[in-house]
Amino acid sequence: MAETVALVLGSGGARGMSHIGVIKEIEARGYQIISVSGCSMGAIVGGFYCAGKLDEFYDWAKSLSYIDLLRLVDFSFISNGAIRGDKIFSMLADMLDDINIEDLEIPFTAVATDLAHSKEVWFQRGPLEQAMRASAAIPGLFQPVRLDERLFVDGGVLNPLPIAASVSAHADHIIAIDLNADVPIPDLSNGKDSEAQAKPAENIEEMVDKNDWLNSLVNKASQWFTSDDELVADDEEAVKAKARKSVSNLGKLEILYQMFEVMQASLSQYKIAGYPPDLLVRIPQSSGEMYEFHRTEELVELGQNIAKQALDAFEQGHSSLYGQRLG
Repeated sequence: MAETVALVLGSGGARGMSHIGVIKEIEARGYQIISVSGCSMGAIVGGFYCAGKLDEFYDWAKSLSYIDLLRLVDFSFISNGAIRGDKIFSMLADMLDDINIEDLEIPFTAVATDLAHSKEVWFQRGPLEQAMRASAAIPGLFQPVRLDERLFVDGGVLNPLPIAASVSAHADHIIAIDLNADVPIPDLSNGKDSEAQAKPAENIEEMVDKNDWLNSLVNKASQWFTSDDELVADDEEAVKAKARKSVSNLGKLEILYQMFEVMQASLSQYKIAGYPPDLLVRIPQSSGEMYEFHRTEELVELGQNIAKQALDAFEQGHSSLYGQRLG
């Protein structure tokens, strides 16, 4: 009989795509996942997994380019530092076919924060897409979700790693994936381009002319604002000015999210101390920015590589750099 796992998927923006790689490795070793709890991006990946649609979600996500992502954000919805996210969640809802949490193949909990009552809320019933959206409504980035006169934001405000929600599953092992770990990024080059791998990230970035990149982005973004009833060809500079302002707003939102990540990293340590999992898989916080979903395949590979190292040590009865044996 296969050993059972209660899986805990933490929050961390695009780094959450590494959850897919961890899940792949857990299943490849013959473990049976019987429960999933997730926060923010962890709730999205976990929800698709429990619905039996993770492969569909992965295929869609890895097809996205950086410009595709900017289109999904929809600059026209940026107001007072908040993105509605209608386009993104509309696409996710189409993939999920309006399924309810109670009808999922595997028990699932999405964690969100109730602003009005200042408390953590566990979504274990109702529309799955709605629960995902509430769990991933990052303050200052995405608009809060209003349900039954209550206002919900990202679960990471109070609990970025919802281990407690997995205890009742009574699995053989609780495995939690922390996306905010202070560990180095492993070398996945396998000897390929090792010289480039050895260079610090900032040196590689210096090779890119950021002004040219931004100008290119503005030119592409400006096309999205043009419509027959809104602007004419003579207003090209006005269109580009609007695009520049929107790109600038995204930069400010990125800074806000970095502040949020610092808070989440600290909160995660408290949750781990209060409810130590049997295995804590540690994904480097430096492995990706919150918006880098165009790196999905790379992040999935990273997650699977780290899971291999963590599970190798766990199965031998000890800890490793990327896997802490706590339970």
